[in-house]
Amino acid sequence: MKPIRLMSGFLTVGFWTLASRVLGFVREIMLLALIGPGPVMDAFVAAFRLPNMFRRFFAEGAFNAAFVPMFSAKLEGDEGAATFGRDALSLLALATLMLTGLAMIFMPALVWATAGGFDAERFDLTVEFGRIVFPYIFFMSLSALFSGVLNATGRFAAAAAAPVLLNVLVIAAMALAWFTGGAIITWLIWTIPLAGVAQLALTWGAASRAGFGLGLSLPKWTPDMAKMVRTAVPAALATGVMQINLVVGQLVASRFDSAVSWLFAADRLYQLPLGVVGIAVGIVLLPDLARRLKAEDYTGARDAYSRAAEFSMALTIPSAVALMVIPLPLVSVLFERGQTGADDVASIAVAVAIYGLGLPAFVLQKVLQPQYFARGDTKRPFHYALVAMVINAALAIGLAPVIGWIAPAIATTVAGWVMLGLLFWGVRDLGEVTTLDTRYRQRLPRIVLAAAVMGVALWMASVALSPALGAAHVRYGALVVLMVIGILSYFGMAHITGALRLSDIRRAARR
Repeated sequence: MKPIRLMSGFLTVGFWTLASRVLGFVREIMLLALIGPGPVMDAFVAAFRLPNMFRRFFAEGAFNAAFVPMFSAKLEGDEGAATFGRDALSLLALATLMLTGLAMIFMPALVWATAGGFDAERFDLTVEFGRIVFPYIFFMSLSALFSGVLNATGRFAAAAAAPVLLNVLVIAAMALAWFTGGAIITWLIWTIPLAGVAQLALTWGAASRAGFGLGLSLPKWTPDMAKMVRTAVPAALATGVMQINLVVGQLVASRFDSAVSWLFAADRLYQLPLGVVGIAVGIVLLPDLARRLKAEDYTGARDAYSRAAEFSMALTIPSAVALMVIPLPLVSVLFERGQTGADDVASIAVAVAIYGLGLPAFVLQKVLQPQYFARGDTKRPFHYALVAMVINAALAIGLAPVIGWIAPAIATTVAGWVMLGLLFWGVRDLGEVTTLDTRYRQRLPRIVLAAAVMGVALWMASVALSPALGAAHVRYGALVVLMVIGILSYFGMAHITGALRLSDIRRAARR
């Protein structure tokens, strides 16, 4: 077996995900500045969340969990991978086409189920926007299948670069609308399905060059398709639990003015490290584990799992500390302009700090879930996800009358840690492959120590730089200085304690 070089894959996916998230920041900065928290942005967020919710199920959930291990195994055994891929593509196209048609018809019901607290103005706007943006799910789901093909063959770049197209096109559309005096929201919503077409074209072309230019045919219900669907249905919920929790939170937040916009902005900020680290690790680790387990390379599988966890925590823990220690400077510099004022910034910063507390749990879920999915086990993560969803809903709904709009953020964070605890509990009987090695156990406390030192340095620096962070003409430079202080203090302490070695980073970068 030719092993996938894990660190190289992490860095490739992480680089493109970072590019996508940075451009996503630019997108949200423009959205908050040009439209701002209020009825129009609330409606857009609720409408755009509908295809995104299903995208997480079909793309990052079901197909990463069900399609990729089966396709990888067929590649390894030369067992008709192309035929299996074509059948899966045809079945997925039919399913998402039917879903899109039903959503267009029953859009008011979907909006009521996910944002039932909206007043008449926001509700009608959400229905209108939803019917325009929902077809994005059809193109994006097919793109996800081709991304799975590319990931299974060790070609990560094109699949990871596809999401960049959405942000590039949306930013260009809003800029053109602003420059020409057009309706920004109109340009924005019509660009989203167009971006789906562009993403599908990119991944389909890359898969064709890799020798898997799959074409559509009449869907066939084969034993492989039946097995894939049986695996995919529980996996969709297990990996999409965060999206469901966000929708539950949105349903609660829709009863408070601008709360949907505030939580959306906070979600985008903590999604940066989650996307760069957690999703990148999950994408690369799953096919690698599937190949190693099929070849009975249990030592290599354990090493891959341990390195993935170590890499994740080395980047996630300091990110979480930064989000909890300096949320206000981050949110103020990034979002406070135009239609977004100081009160909006303060509310977003509170949510950012709460989400930051849950960030390590969200990322480690991405590391642990491949241990189940690589073995074709999606039922137990499904059961764990049900428990986490019940806890999330109970806390979000129960706390809202007491503490208001912030209840969904607290509920999401608590549910994330519960889900992680259940996943850790469940891997105990999967053998030594799921036992983190000595190197990880030695380095984790050192990573925590380095992140704590960084947190103290960031807090002291933010106090010293507070006048500059509040001054319009120098606040960007002050934030850069703050970030540099955080980076130097963390990596310096990590090197001193042995949490991270510069030689390891250099070797990984060369690979």
